Amino acid sequence: MAKYRKLGRTSSQRKALIRNQVTALLNNGRIVTTEAKAKEIRKVAEGLIAMAVKEKDNYEEVTVKAKVARKDKDGKRVKEVVDGKKVTVYDEVDKKIKKDMPSRLHARREMLKVLYPVKEVPAAAAGKKRNTKEVDLPEKLFSEIAPKYTDRNGGYTRIVKIGQRKGDAAMEVLIELV
Repeated sequence: MAKYRKLGRTSSQRKALIRNQVTALLNNGRIVTTEAKAKEIRKVAEGLIAMAVKEKDNYEEVTVKAKVARKDKDGKRVKEVVDGKKVTVYDEVDKKIKKDMPSRLHARREMLKVLYPVKEVPAAAAGKKRNTKEVDLPEKLFSEIAPKYTDRNGGYTRIVKIGQRKGDAAMEVLIELV
């Protein structure tokens, strides 16, 4: 018995396909794909979720001083003339940040090896670059997905058979987070 399915692709294509589908699954919560692909995706996705569950509370809150541009009532930066040049005025503020412990940082980097960067486009501004936001998937795993599964030992995904695809009669399934 083989350790993995080749899915009729070269190793680089197979790796890209699995990374792409795992990213889509964790970003959207469910995807429709073939049964063989879903079984391969499940292995990778469950490993990432298990890592996130283990490391979700492994950080410390740190207060740091940050320089933030002062803004007027319209939300524009306040400028002041110094030596004949307009210079932005900055204020020092205390910010609380989450500082990852070494094992959580390692887990985050392992997740980033698998997950592709995701951009979220609001429905109102579809097709415009200006309103897109970068989604931090490892942070989503730690803060949203992992807390749901703290009391669960594995089995984070569910595969539901839909039926055969019309073109090639491949068994289609819905893979979703439980």
